[in-house]
Amino acid sequence: MWHAPAGIVVGIVITIILIHFKNRYKTNQVDVEIQKKQKELDEDLKKKRDSFEIELKDYKYNCRKELEKNFKKETRMKWLEIRRTEKKLEQREQQVNKQTNQMEAKDKKLENSIQKAAQKEKKLDEICETETKKLEEIAAMSQQEAKEEILNQAENDLTYELSLKIKQHDDEFQSKSEANARDIITTAIERCSLDQIVDSTVSTVSLPDDEMKGRIIGREGRNIRAFETVTGVSLIIDDTPEAVVLSSFDPIRRELAKMTLDKLVRDGRIHPARIESVYKKCEKELAKKVQETGERTILELGIRTMKPEIVSMLGKLQYRTSYGQNVLQHSIEVAHLSAMMATELGIKPELAKRAGLLHDIGKILSHEVEGGHAQIGADVLRKRGESPKIVHAVMAHHEDIKAETVEAVLVKVADAISAARTGARRETLEIYIKRLRELEDIALKFEGVDRVFAIQAGRELRVMVMPEVVDDIKTQKLAHDIAKAIQDNLEYPGQVKVLVIREIRQVEYAR
Repeated sequence: MWHAPAGIVVGIVITIILIHFKNRYKTNQVDVEIQKKQKELDEDLKKKRDSFEIELKDYKYNCRKELEKNFKKETRMKWLEIRRTEKKLEQREQQVNKQTNQMEAKDKKLENSIQKAAQKEKKLDEICETETKKLEEIAAMSQQEAKEEILNQAENDLTYELSLKIKQHDDEFQSKSEANARDIITTAIERCSLDQIVDSTVSTVSLPDDEMKGRIIGREGRNIRAFETVTGVSLIIDDTPEAVVLSSFDPIRRELAKMTLDKLVRDGRIHPARIESVYKKCEKELAKKVQETGERTILELGIRTMKPEIVSMLGKLQYRTSYGQNVLQHSIEVAHLSAMMATELGIKPELAKRAGLLHDIGKILSHEVEGGHAQIGADVLRKRGESPKIVHAVMAHHEDIKAETVEAVLVKVADAISAARTGARRETLEIYIKRLRELEDIALKFEGVDRVFAIQAGRELRVMVMPEVVDDIKTQKLAHDIAKAIQDNLEYPGQVKVLVIREIRQVEYAR
C-alpha cells in the first residue's frame, strides 16, 4: 500500500526537476539571446558614435574653414580702410605742414611790420610833440587848456542837441496825451446829456389881480414889513401887472418866501400872524422837498448809501446857483462826466461818480462859514465819515491842493468841462471884455511878444513873438511863463490854452 504513493511522489519530483531544467534551459537561451541583442546594440551604438564623431569633425572643419575665410575678408577690408585713413592723415599732415610754414612766414612779416610801425610811431610821437610845442607857442595855450576848451564846446553842443531831443519827445508825448485826453473827454461829453437851467437871484410870483398887491402891502405897510422880517427876502412891488418880485441872494430863503407868498395869495388871508404861521409850515414842506430831491438824485445816479445830512445838503443845492448855473444840475453833470471818463480809462467809476456829485457840497454853507467852498466841503464830508479819497478829490477840484489820485484829476476836469461849456454860465459883458483884456495885457508884458489874441471866449490865448528875439527853444519856456502868470493873477472858469507862435517868412521876387 505504501509503494504506490512513493512512485507518485518520485514522479512528481522528477517532473518538477524536469520542469526546472527546462525552465533553466529556456532562461539560458533567453540570456544568450539578450547577450546577443546587447552585443548587437553595442555594435550599432558604436557605429553611430563613430559616424557622429566623423560628422562632428567634418562640421568643425567646415566651420573653421568658413571662419578663416570670413576673417581673411574682414581683415583685408579693415586693412584697406586703415590704409585709406593713413593716406588721408598723410595728406592732412602735409597740409598742416604747409600752413605752418605759411604762418611762420606771415609771423616773420608781421614782426617786421610791427618793428617798422613801432619805428614810425616813435617818429610820429616825436613829430607830434614838436608840433604840439609849436601850436602851444602859436596859440599861447597849453594842451590841457585846449582839451578843456574842446570839451566845453562839445558839452555845449551836446546840451543844445539834448534840449532839442527833449523838446521833440515832449512835443510828441504832449501831442499823444492831448489826443488821448481829447478822445476820452469828447466821448464823455457826447454820452452826457442833461437839462441845464440858468437861474437868477430874483423870483416872480403871479397874482390873481392887482388888488392883491394892496392886501400884500397891508395897512401902512405892516404886512410887507412882517413878510420881509420873517422871510429875510425883499419884496418888490412895482407897476408890473399881476406880479410881484422876490429878491435875495440866498436861493433857499427866496424859494421859502415864494412858497409862503403863493399860499398866502391862494388863501387870501394876509396878516402878520398868518404870515408867520404859513412860513413855519412852508419850512417843513421845503425840508421834506429838499430831502426828497437829494434822495431822488442819489437814486438816479445809482449811489447806494449816503448819510441823511449829506443827502439833505444835496437837495439844498437845487436852490443854489453859480454864475447862473444850477449847482445841483452842475454836480450831477460832473458826476456823470467823471464816471464816464473813469470807465474810458478802465477804472471803477463808482468813486469818481460819488466825488463828482459831492465836489460842490461846500457851496451850501459858503455864506455861513469862512473859507473857500472846496475847503468847507472837504471838512463837512470828513466829519460825516466820507472816505479820504472823496475828501481829497473835493479839496483838490479847484487846485487848493495838488491832485494826487486819478479820481481827483477826473473831478477837476469834469468840473472845468461843465463850467466852461457854452451857455452853462453867464457873466456880464463888462466882466467878459475885462477878462479878455487882462489876458492879453499879461502876455504883452513879456519880452519878445509882438501881438496877442484872446479867442474862444478867453479859453485860448495866441501869442505872436518876434523871431529875431525869441528862438524855438525859448518859445516853450515863454508859453510856460505866460500860463503861470495867468494862473497867479487871474480868476477864470475852466482853463486857458496858451499858444506861442514863432514864424519866419522870406519873400523874394523874380523879375
